[in-house]
Amino acid sequence: MRTFYKGLLFLLLGVPATLFAQDSVSGTVTESTGMPIPGVNVIIKGSSKGSVTDFDGNYTVDNVQKNDTLVYSYIGFKTKEIVFVNQSTLNVTLQEDSSTLDEVVVVGYGTTSKRDLTGAVNQISTEDFNKGQQNTASQLITGKIAGVNVTTGGAPGDGSSITIRGRGSIQLNNDPLYVIDGFPISNDAVGGSRNPLDFINPNDIESITVLKDASATAIYGSRAANGVILITTKKGKGLEFKFNYSSTTTLYTPTDYVDVLDGNQFRSLVNEIGNEAAIERLGTANTNWQDLIYRDAFGSEHNFSTTGNVGGFMPLRASLGYSDQDGILKNDNFTRTTASINLRPSFFDGHLKFELNGRGMYNENTFGNRDAIGASVDFDPTQSVYDPTSTYSNYFTWLNSTGNAQYNLAPTNPVALINEKDDTAEVRRFIGNAKIDYNLHFFPDLTATVNLGLDKTNSHGRTVVSQALPSTQLDWDGSYSNYQNESTNKLFDAYLTYDKDIKDHSITAVIGHSYQSFYNDNYSYDSEAEQEGNEYEFIDKYEHVLLSYFGRINYNFDDRYLVTASLRADASSRLNPNDRWGYFPSAALAWNINNEDFFKSKTINQLKLRVGFGEIGNVNGLDNYLFLTRYTRSRTNANYQFGYNNNNNPNFIQTYRPEAINKNLRWEIGRTFNIGMDYALFDSRISGSVNAYMNKTKDLISFVTVSPFTNFSNGINANIGDMENRGIEFEINATPIQTEDFTWRIGYNIALNDNEITNLPDAVQTGGINGGTGNNIQLHKEGHSPSTYWVFKQIYDENGRPVEGAYVDRNGDNIINDDDKYLAEDPYANITMGLNTNLNYKNWDLAIVSRVSLGNYNYNNMASAKSYRIRATENGILTNLHADTYNSRFQNLTDGNLQSDYYIQDASFFKLDNITLGYTIRNIFNKDSNLRIFGSAQNVLTVTEYDGLDPEIGGGIDNNFYPRPRLYSIGVNLNF
Repeated sequence: MRTFYKGLLFLLLGVPATLFAQDSVSGTVTESTGMPIPGVNVIIKGSSKGSVTDFDGNYTVDNVQKNDTLVYSYIGFKTKEIVFVNQSTLNVTLQEDSSTLDEVVVVGYGTTSKRDLTGAVNQISTEDFNKGQQNTASQLITGKIAGVNVTTGGAPGDGSSITIRGRGSIQLNNDPLYVIDGFPISNDAVGGSRNPLDFINPNDIESITVLKDASATAIYGSRAANGVILITTKKGKGLEFKFNYSSTTTLYTPTDYVDVLDGNQFRSLVNEIGNEAAIERLGTANTNWQDLIYRDAFGSEHNFSTTGNVGGFMPLRASLGYSDQDGILKNDNFTRTTASINLRPSFFDGHLKFELNGRGMYNENTFGNRDAIGASVDFDPTQSVYDPTSTYSNYFTWLNSTGNAQYNLAPTNPVALINEKDDTAEVRRFIGNAKIDYNLHFFPDLTATVNLGLDKTNSHGRTVVSQALPSTQLDWDGSYSNYQNESTNKLFDAYLTYDKDIKDHSITAVIGHSYQSFYNDNYSYDSEAEQEGNEYEFIDKYEHVLLSYFGRINYNFDDRYLVTASLRADASSRLNPNDRWGYFPSAALAWNINNEDFFKSKTINQLKLRVGFGEIGNVNGLDNYLFLTRYTRSRTNANYQFGYNNNNNPNFIQTYRPEAINKNLRWEIGRTFNIGMDYALFDSRISGSVNAYMNKTKDLISFVTVSPFTNFSNGINANIGDMENRGIEFEINATPIQTEDFTWRIGYNIALNDNEITNLPDAVQTGGINGGTGNNIQLHKEGHSPSTYWVFKQIYDENGRPVEGAYVDRNGDNIINDDDKYLAEDPYANITMGLNTNLNYKNWDLAIVSRVSLGNYNYNNMASAKSYRIRATENGILTNLHADTYNSRFQNLTDGNLQSDYYIQDASFFKLDNITLGYTIRNIFNKDSNLRIFGSAQNVLTVTEYDGLDPEIGGGIDNNFYPRPRLYSIGVNLNF
């Protein structure tokens, strides 16, 4: 019997391995080129057990039974399944999935695939960026995304004004939030810097993601009130080091000048309307002052980068960049030196991952004197640049009656303005962050993340004005001023991510905390103020802190039904303690109809319906400490006598006066509802989206007038109104032709937008203009778009010419005053479109980008303030006129003329922004090297009926505009 039991025990312990034995399997996952793929999920089908490949593509899966199926999946590649039959090693090659290759999308505090998105999100990657010479990140996506309008200035290194789905506020900042590799940066540029994004080299950018609706942006809370732009830089990859060098040389040329009278036209006009003294002032020259201050300019850019792997465990990318760009305004120059490094080491089989980003920039600016722009339009074209009798280094100058200083109302010689002012600055900036992800060994569904960031900027600038510059001051001997600015932005993020798949259910949840502080220390000195006995040193220090808690959950059932919900709580130090906290929720649903069993279509690859709602606060651009009592010191020469000192002389005391205060300021709240559809057809050869949205902003913050003696000023910032913003967007991307030798891709987008102030107790004047004193041309008023032009209705004669001083008496009281003004048009386009196309034939490539803007209007202030006829000869000097004087024939500068709708002009336009042609020489050194040679033209063509210099004017008031140049570039790009 004992023998029997021993035998039975042996039998049970020795059950055949095919039934109970469990083994481990290891291997490497690579792509078709043999490069390892990190981050591939290797899962035992039907369970949650598995592993993730490390940065070398290696993996190990334990406890695998015979006939288990191993599933290898990674976004951008086709999923592969292999049956386990006791192999100890399984090396797997994944094939790229062209329909999903570019579908990895960066979102707030994580990534997802495009098919799992529930909000209105667009991502543009390297291959789709605008080509040619692009100086800032924002220029890479101009015209590419529906509802995203990018307006870039004409000066070298100028920033861009970006609006996403129109304006969300009438006074606060309407710029989106920029997030660089997970680090939200400040939109404020320090002194000496031309724009807040000039520190990042566009060649370092891998992708730009735009979050448009509140269901997508609410995870970033109050700073995301105007949308979010996520910039992801290029990262190290591969095992072997590879290198890239690119060089571009660019010619910048002026496209046009403001239309003014030339010397002969001006002489004829003065002889017609001037008295004998005015005629005697005429010169004999024919000087084009605009031609003298502008020039053809050159620029060059060089970039070098390397990417690879250090020690087999640490992917690395490093880059250096240098650009030197002259402006078309003389003495204008922008140089930028950038360096960046990215390290991504991984430890413990990929459980502990680091991402280290460091980016430095040194920027030197020489600012051309923009006062010369207006002076070149004003200055008498019959005068020569130089006058041997002039006391100001022979610059021709209109002198006062005593001849010892420039006449007070005269324009200054434009060439002197360019030559005799030296305005320079240097900016140093470092931005870096360390992101640490730990996938818990004992709980692999949970990942803990800490993100530490530092953004440090300092600038030094000085302005030296020569005593040779004509001046109205009798004792003028030049001037000197300088400034120093320091800005420090610190970030601490900590959050947990739970990611779990249970059969057809997928849950991803994020919960976290964020702390961000912004500190500024500014100093400036003014020699003229010191000479005059006024305050001459200024110190301005302030800090703003944002404390936040956030959470988000994503639920996916069978890739058919998607749910996203988020909540963020923000506390801003800009608001009083009782109203400091704001709570911003969002929710979104999506339905992948194409994944339903009843949906059978070989044509439609994706058909997803989305609906979302979100709420976001806004205090962006609001001054600090407005809820606190603050005091301003009086000028040093404006003291109050308080008794007598020991010598019996009057004792003067410098006083402090309180500033206006509002203890009740609270969040400006935006509520957005979005409904949309994503589609893809014919193996994703055609894809796109449709969105409709409504954004309602309540508790608008605006500057309002208050009753006397109720505050320390006659106006304060207050929450006073509501606004509504509605729109529709449509996007389509297609590949009509795709063969081995020839590919044609085309993208088109259109957006319709309408803004309306729905509640505003008191209208607010805005839009200051030149001419007269304190004139505004725009009005924020209930029932109308913000910044609508508030003007008189001009009356015209039988020849279609405006009748001076004749306006429609709209209320019929026989008196023409402000009651007869009406709200005409506004500066914001109702419809914007973008059309881009890319063609590749063998080694040739061609890219074309164009835009359309319809329904935007400009106020032509250059014509209104500079075309009245007595201007030519008044004040004992001669001043040139805008050529519109031949049409309007206005004689005088009056408030009525300035505020006539005659100067409100349709500024709709079509722009051909970019044409780039390139040729690639492959295998130049070896199979992994190639050389691309390209030529590009930018700002190629503008078609418009607008009479001004350029129809694309930020804010709609055309006055002393720095012209956008036309660019011609040639360049090379070498990979080896």
